[in-house]
Amino acid sequence: MNQKMIVSILLATLLIVSGCSKGSNTKLPVSGENAKALVTPIINTEGNEIGEARFVESGDGVTISIQAEGLPPGVKGIHIHETGVCTPPDFTSAGGHFNPTHKEHGFDNPQGFHLGDLPNIEVDANGKVATEVTTAELTMKPGATHSIVDSDGSALVIHEKADDYKTDPSGNSGVRIACAAVNK
Repeated sequence: MNQKMIVSILLATLLIVSGCSKGSNTKLPVSGENAKALVTPIINTEGNEIGEARFVESGDGVTISIQAEGLPPGVKGIHIHETGVCTPPDFTSAGGHFNPTHKEHGFDNPQGFHLGDLPNIEVDANGKVATEVTTAELTMKPGATHSIVDSDGSALVIHEKADDYKTDPSGNSGVRIACAAVNK
């Protein structure tokens, strides 16, 4: 083989390899399993869709992306509740916090915390929120002990006030103002 032919082969190989990877931003879990994603609408107390919640499981746990508008500004408590039903206006249909370990509420509670306890979120002055929270305490694997995707589902609930991270049963976070049902 002459030098010109070798350069042509190397150039062609480089173009093929770079062309195959161009535009590919897909990340695969280290385990090789497909990441499971679930997207569900967030509704307000009037039953109107105000955004969406996206749940993705990875090696770090479950990441919840929340995008919504039309909420009162300020810091809000959010929790995973035990039942995947969001009936307005009070969303009591979602039940209590997801708590399969039977603990008390709150990250700062020595008797806590519920597996459904999540960090507070902040709604901006325009009533919008776009944020992500990750919890290593939950899974989306059906049949697993701490799965939020079980026979009756679960729900992401946004409360009117901040969670104080210690007061049982809900951190003094006030009434439920938005809800997203999580079902298979």
